[in-house]
Amino acid sequence: MSPATTAPLEIEEHQALRTAVAALGQRYGRDYYARVTREGGHPDELWADAAKLGYLGVSLPEEYGGGGGGIAELSIVLEELGAAGCPLLMMVVSPAICGTVIARFGTEAQKRAWLPGLADGTRTMAFGITEPDAGSNSHRITTTARRDGDTWVLTGRKVFISGVDIADATLIVGRTEDARTGTLKPCLFIVPRDTPGFTRSPLDMELQAAEKQFELVLDDVRLPADALVGDEDAGLLQLFAGLNPERIMTAAFAIGMGRFALARAVDYARTRQVWKEPIGAHQAIAHPLAAAHIDLELARLMMQKAARLYDLGDDAAAGEAANMAKYAAAEACVKAVDQAVHTLGGNGLTREYGLASLITASRVSRIAPVSREMILNYVSHQTLGLPKSY
Repeated sequence: MSPATTAPLEIEEHQALRTAVAALGQRYGRDYYARVTREGGHPDELWADAAKLGYLGVSLPEEYGGGGGGIAELSIVLEELGAAGCPLLMMVVSPAICGTVIARFGTEAQKRAWLPGLADGTRTMAFGITEPDAGSNSHRITTTARRDGDTWVLTGRKVFISGVDIADATLIVGRTEDARTGTLKPCLFIVPRDTPGFTRSPLDMELQAAEKQFELVLDDVRLPADALVGDEDAGLLQLFAGLNPERIMTAAFAIGMGRFALARAVDYARTRQVWKEPIGAHQAIAHPLAAAHIDLELARLMMQKAARLYDLGDDAAAGEAANMAKYAAAEACVKAVDQAVHTLGGNGLTREYGLASLITASRVSRIAPVSREMILNYVSHQTLGLPKSY
């Protein structure tokens, strides 16, 4: 069992959820996840079991088959699966981003078409925002959507889009022209996987993960009018309704990974004996592990704050907290993984202990979905009131 499986500040229902998900994660574990990844497959069995137990849809509305909870509950699920060594990255994308956006802004028809399947795991959605030339600047997105009679026509490219091969549709961020001002504003469209003109190419990644990354091309993709999610004029409001949960869930992903690595290192330090005492008796080993635990717990508190604010509907405060949580969790995760590998020495690089692959994976949390430097830009400008440098 990893350190801090339960969180004393959580309500009883959250503690019960955390304990139950941890038990599911332990039944699968790192060996299962590593085997599926090596074989080029997907953790379908774990996904199905998590869905059957109601964990995938815990944040979605009850009237559409969900649990009626929020991002606070969904982040617990992802964190505990990660702490068991078998995180489900598509939870960040499918229920957290796409499910949340559709639940908040979708039409009744869109909700009934997608939310029950997202909740019970029979349908999944990918999310397409990143572009080759836009990077972290969402204002430079060049994928455009134009009206053509009763249809929309989308043209553009996306890159580093997770899970498109297993997703039934992708929620694409495009830009439409404001009829009054002529400026481009972001809009969201549901693009089914087999739509003509919508093609994908796998990216050759060093990262070992069950979820593959893709480049997408939208070549005059024609969509019906009801493919548009929400109000055409809502713009950034709808976009950040998905991006803030994404940051919170990325924090959960990173905290779970850090906890898994730390637990492996602590178990090793308790039993590995080189001289008279286990190596964990030496402060050079014990203190860095203790510091890693503290950093993970602090990051979790900020994540819980962000989830709470988001679930209360305070989007502005949640945005600030979500960015901070993602930053803190990523830093804590990288340090925990690094210290865990260092604690095990050569064993930290063996397949047996399952830590070496996390060296690369932990870096992702610093990079995606927004880099730590852009978060520091956000905090320095939005929170501290300093002038922009960009």
